[in-house]
Amino acid sequence: MSTEPSSNHPSRKESSPVLSTVSLLSEDDFYLYNEGSHFHIYDKLGSHVVEKNGVRGTVFAVWAPNAEKVTVIGDFNGWDRDLHPLVPKGKSGIWEGFIPGVDRGMIYKYFIKSRYDGYCVEKADPVAIYSEVPPRTASVVWDLNYSWNDQEWMKNRASKNSREAPVSIYEVHLGSWRRVPEEGNRMLTYRELAPLLADYASRLGFTHVEFMPIMEHPFSGSWGYQTTGYFAPTSRHGSPQDFMYLVDHLHQKGIGVLLDWVPSHFPMDMHGLNYFDGTHLYEHADPRLGYHPDWSSSIFNYGRHEVRSFLISSALYWFRHYHIDGLRVDAVASMLYLDYSRQGGDWIPNQYGGRENLEAIGFLRRLNEEVYRAHPDVQMFAEESTAWPMVSRPASVGGLGFGFKWDMGWMHDMLVYMCRDPIHRKYHHGDLTFRMLYAFTENFVLPLSHDEVVHGKGALLSKMPGDDWLRFANLRVLLGDLFSQAGKKLLFMGGEFGQWREWNHDQSLDWHLAEGGFHRGLQEWVGDLNRLYRSKPALYEQDCEPAGYEWVDFNDADQGVISCLRWGKDRRSAILIVCNFTPVSRTPYRVGTAFPGFWKELLNSDARIYGGSGMGNCGGFNADHVPYQGKPYSLNLTLPPLSILFFEGGQG
Repeated sequence: MSTEPSSNHPSRKESSPVLSTVSLLSEDDFYLYNEGSHFHIYDKLGSHVVEKNGVRGTVFAVWAPNAEKVTVIGDFNGWDRDLHPLVPKGKSGIWEGFIPGVDRGMIYKYFIKSRYDGYCVEKADPVAIYSEVPPRTASVVWDLNYSWNDQEWMKNRASKNSREAPVSIYEVHLGSWRRVPEEGNRMLTYRELAPLLADYASRLGFTHVEFMPIMEHPFSGSWGYQTTGYFAPTSRHGSPQDFMYLVDHLHQKGIGVLLDWVPSHFPMDMHGLNYFDGTHLYEHADPRLGYHPDWSSSIFNYGRHEVRSFLISSALYWFRHYHIDGLRVDAVASMLYLDYSRQGGDWIPNQYGGRENLEAIGFLRRLNEEVYRAHPDVQMFAEESTAWPMVSRPASVGGLGFGFKWDMGWMHDMLVYMCRDPIHRKYHHGDLTFRMLYAFTENFVLPLSHDEVVHGKGALLSKMPGDDWLRFANLRVLLGDLFSQAGKKLLFMGGEFGQWREWNHDQSLDWHLAEGGFHRGLQEWVGDLNRLYRSKPALYEQDCEPAGYEWVDFNDADQGVISCLRWGKDRRSAILIVCNFTPVSRTPYRVGTAFPGFWKELLNSDARIYGGSGMGNCGGFNADHVPYQGKPYSLNLTLPPLSILFFEGGQG
């Protein structure tokens, strides 16, 4: 990290006093912040380098309404707790002051003495835009100056992020996607990652990448989900401008960028938000509301106005300053239910006696309204694991207002089904078909995410039954089913080439595996699936509409076969998808079709290039004038063992 050398900083004796005449805050700012409607607080709070009357310095402002004293401490004043006191601004709870001589690159914290019990603590800036490299925890005076080169992407991104667009997401943990073992297993910087990740995602045909939380966090083992810096990209990989470069580079390659964002809880580290001014400022005081038993962390008080200003400002900040295309909101279910992961008596009902967290519901609705109002060309994604209704429906009709919801049900059912020995699958055929009972109640993303390859669950490949050939064939079928379903797609890194071992955040993926054999074949399969998905409107245009998906047959449990048609809006052509979930070839196998004429075989997971046995249908067949399965025409196909086939037919 490039900070100015300590020898250039003012010494303790040379430190200039705080000046209250330089301010970035107005009465309107105080009013809006205190009523929960100030959604650009990063322009006012935190640290901002300014020049006033020829004097250059930094304005500091922090919310600490229950403090008796707040001072700025740092390397510029020898961390002296008395030299630079801030001034309270009326009844707003905000303390502010201008310190001459403090400039970009200097590190600081706030020293806070509470009015209660003389409690004293040193805190990082809640609105800092840059932090020291962990395990150090101070904030860094910085700026957001950057010259963007993604104008073409930004001008057209509405069409890339819409419900009617192909959306195939590559989920990435930046610290372990690639490392440099020759240099002590060090992580790559944002700028090193930019060309490598952009080229790779582009080559495999992904439309978006989603980064697990890059917001600053003290413990790498939390993968970023224990956030302390809601406005700061982690300094582990470089500066804010370095992260902007990564986003910029991806956009120039035509790839959208989504971020994980965690408003559901925050860690209890001493330097963070917890017990900030000697009171429970950001969190609830009662542990039945303010303590999260799953993660030993604090829960935001969504009913507090200033907390809403803080969180919604954070969300909008990433869109405004980092050109992000969407936020995936983590652990929404834990926000919605007051009794989430709690036993009876360990939670407090709402005012009507129910388990719904009314304040969190109100916060989420307002969050989504403000994001879409300011940036109608982006998307908000909810990781919501229950049957809460209308998550991805507008708040105006009673929904939560998200654009998309993760379909955790499909993920669970498919993995349970695919992990079974194929001989038993016919007894669990409903796991394949149940999704279509609810598939269009929400706008869904189908995730095979990091959560499925950690904590002893094993990698996707290692979950599959059988010998090596069967495992890869099963995984090709699973990934093919992902792309056959109505809904957007998400795949966690490593799954695309068949990582054998469970994901480890401290190690690079095993890239040597993808150099050949079954692993290389699987990687080719994923690339071809992405390219097919993006090239055929029938596979994406109506991902969120019932008219986009039609069963041909879902009843053949004994042979482990399902078939469906995917439709675009014009309905002049269709994609027929037939899946054989058993290691037994089926030939001939008759399947009903919608159109006469030639049906071209577009993809076959059993092709030799992917590591299969090479069985197929000679590039396609002409449909017979034989009505079958409720369709006016039919095809007599060869279904290879453990395979999924894609055909295209139309009116010509």
